[in-house]
Amino acid sequence: MISSFGVEKKEVAKWAGITSSVFSLAQSLTAVPWGRASDRYGRKPVIMTGLLCTMICFLVWGMSTSLPMAITVRAIQGASNGNVGIIRTMVAEMVTERELQPKAFSVMPLVWSIGSVFGPAFGGLFAKPADNWPGLFGNSSFFKKYPFAFPNIIGCVFFLISLTTGILFLRETLQSKRHSRDWGLVLGERIKEAFREHPHRRAQRLRRYSFQDAEVSAPLLGSDAPLKTTANTTVVETKVEKSKPIPMSAIFSRQTVINLVTYTFLALHSVAFDQVLPVFLNYPPIAHTPENTSLPFFFSGGYGLNHARIGSIFAGYGIVSGLIQFLLFPTLCSRFGVLNCFKFCVVVFPVVYIVTPYTVLLENTTTRYAALCAILVVKSFAVIVGFPSSTILLTNSATSLSILGTLNGFATTFSALGRASGPALAGVAFTWGVKHNVIGLPWWILAFIAALGAIPAWMIVEGDGPSGAVTPPDSDDEEDTEVDDEIAITDDEDDIDGLGASQTSTIVPDGCPDALPEDNLLGESRPDNNYGTLGAGNRS
Repeated sequence: MISSFGVEKKEVAKWAGITSSVFSLAQSLTAVPWGRASDRYGRKPVIMTGLLCTMICFLVWGMSTSLPMAITVRAIQGASNGNVGIIRTMVAEMVTERELQPKAFSVMPLVWSIGSVFGPAFGGLFAKPADNWPGLFGNSSFFKKYPFAFPNIIGCVFFLISLTTGILFLRETLQSKRHSRDWGLVLGERIKEAFREHPHRRAQRLRRYSFQDAEVSAPLLGSDAPLKTTANTTVVETKVEKSKPIPMSAIFSRQTVINLVTYTFLALHSVAFDQVLPVFLNYPPIAHTPENTSLPFFFSGGYGLNHARIGSIFAGYGIVSGLIQFLLFPTLCSRFGVLNCFKFCVVVFPVVYIVTPYTVLLENTTTRYAALCAILVVKSFAVIVGFPSSTILLTNSATSLSILGTLNGFATTFSALGRASGPALAGVAFTWGVKHNVIGLPWWILAFIAALGAIPAWMIVEGDGPSGAVTPPDSDDEEDTEVDDEIAITDDEDDIDGLGASQTSTIVPDGCPDALPEDNLLGESRPDNNYGTLGAGNRS
């Protein structure tokens, strides 16, 4: 795509790296604000906003007609995408049991591995449809003008499916917002009810009121909450405390800082390895003679593979990563512990990086490729186990659930800086090494960085998890959830509209005693959940 903008072939790699770095840099600048916004306004609205912005930028990216436009779009896309850290925060809030965290946190890397397998093939297959399928798209002036738009349009369909699913079925996990009314969930319940409803169930539903959808997210109200009574309804009001800004001192404890440092180093060298490896595989092989080879440092040469062969190697790399994530990671963490698994991985990285360039010295082709595959399998194991282990350790180092969004925002910021600087550093080192017959230089620099980043791992103390953990949002109960077309009927709308912004209300219709089961909701004393209990209203 970069070459289609008129960039010289020898400059394509440089500008592709710059375009990728711009995304990471922009993401690093906005990750913390996105995290703080999720701590204040909720996880779901921030994630939905990020998905929408990414979908729009994804479409515009495919229609880019110049290099400045492409770089600008990538910068906007990075700045508007803070979802990675927030999704990790949601997982931490939904799965508070430490023994279940390895399985929960393995899902994201697994999906990432699947995407790394099918994503590049998907883009290459559907790019330039007017040229590749002239019978279908040969007469399309749109695809002739925007040859890379088609795979992005198809990608936007997946974004739209994800966005719709999130709006209708994703439940808020932020404790202070879990009890706010979510019209998307209400609509999702109606849709599910329509698909699973049968005549007997509909007749039963119409015979009674149901407030489960209307009040499924409402907090229990204090017994001393003020009441407003209209002609047909009783409105029970209660004040809701607004969330206060989180001080930075609450976020950066000693353990969170150590975990952030290790996470940044991990992102820097692992991503840099993946970026420089294709260049190394594409570099032409060189016959090693005493004149051009002086071990252990002075030698050169690559594998001389074309892009198709390199793509196949990375596809296999992604498949192996997915298998390791799905089959090995939860078992290893359960048996040896998350911290021990992480320490093992940070020790493996330097060894892998040191050995990698020496594979070109193997003259037998089969042996050379076998050594390369073995290195990639070990590297894949270290990445797939190391990243989620680091995420779990970072999550458990947090002092409170209320800071998780901001903390993961900082983690995204620092890792994005690593992803931006690591490939650039490795690329410069590779260019210098090729010119001076030291092709192993980028790998050895990465090995040094990985060894340096491994030191803080022995300072980590595995925490017990953030305080204030709450029960995850209730799962859908397909048998008990009822949806009613009317929630409340009132003749005095002014009384309802007059409720303050800082208040919540429960609307109780007259003549509907089943709507508020007194045995379960009424109480004399205030419980320990900070929400209080529902006081008896005047139903006369």
